[in-house]
Amino acid sequence: MEIAIQLIIKTLLMGVAGFWIFIAVLIYLSRGLRVIDQFERGIILTLGRYSGTRNPGLTFIFPVFQKMMKVDLRLTTIDIPKQEVITRDNVPAYINGVVYFLVEKPENAILGVQNYVYAVSQYAQSALRDVIGGIDLDSLLTERTRIADEIEKIVMQETSDWGIKVHSIKIQDIELPADMKRVMARQAEAERERRSVIIRAEGELTASENLRKAAENLTSIPGGLSLRTLATIEKADKATIFALPIEILEGFKRLADKT
Repeated sequence: MEIAIQLIIKTLLMGVAGFWIFIAVLIYLSRGLRVIDQFERGIILTLGRYSGTRNPGLTFIFPVFQKMMKVDLRLTTIDIPKQEVITRDNVPAYINGVVYFLVEKPENAILGVQNYVYAVSQYAQSALRDVIGGIDLDSLLTERTRIADEIEKIVMQETSDWGIKVHSIKIQDIELPADMKRVMARQAEAERERRSVIIRAEGELTASENLRKAAENLTSIPGGLSLRTLATIEKADKATIFALPIEILEGFKRLADKT
């Protein structure tokens, strides 16, 4: 009888233990379930070593033995903080921008660099200072696209080994000191005045050239100047004008030449 009771107790204990073991196994397995979104990839490390990349969907890892890190493959946007940069002609400027990039090889982005977002940001800042430090202020203000392309090439070359593709880099704001703005305003005003004087002089030169050609045409025609004088008198308003035929003046001139 005692043996039977002991067997029953052992059976119950084994059943309880089995139940709890079953529950523990379920919990362990449930902790290993992972969901990877469509725009993500999962990097699996087994006992600290890279063992594969998981695609989107439901996947399973062995907790404690495996670890999964997700990598976002969507286009990422990071700001380049405002930088104080000295141009080649020693003009200080404050410049900020934005970087657009995406991850093409998630395993390289995880295994090749500690924090690829921070690394891209730092490379962009360094490239911005290097490029702008080699150009003058006029180029900085007029060639934003070319400057941004040069910065993009530098960052892309440095980050390609990490599986990063730089989509584009844009320069947003260029802020100059207040005294430099005043100097540029005076320079622009002087430039506009210079152009105005040149245009006015060119207009006077053109008018005098046309007047010379008109005078040559009138003098080549007998009585042409007289007709022009009469036309001027006809258009004049309330003016006392004495008209003398040109033939009389020419007669006086011939008489003076003979004497």
